[in-house]
Amino acid sequence: MTTPNLDRAWDLHPQVSVRPEPFGALLYHFGTRKLTFLKDRRLLAVVRALATAPTARAACSAAGVDDEDLPRYGQALAALTRSSMVVERNRIP
Repeated sequence: MTTPNLDRAWDLHPQVSVRPEPFGALLYHFGTRKLTFLKDRRLLAVVRALATAPTARAACSAAGVDDEDLPRYGQALAALTRSSMVVERNRIP
């Protein structure tokens, strides 16, 4: 499983909408019509912080992810990257 480079800037794909839910959030990609459930509110905070953070690592830090949990959140971001929900900021089509 490839993990995105946490020292680069990432963002939600411009065709992805986020709908907060009591369990976390729903992500819907209007281009691929994929629906993804975020069942971790901290991951939702990370995803939201991506827009203003200079790196994914900084977004994780802003969301309160400690160094011990960083690999787990990196894997979650990798899954979101594979489904095109999250893209590297300078590579948005």
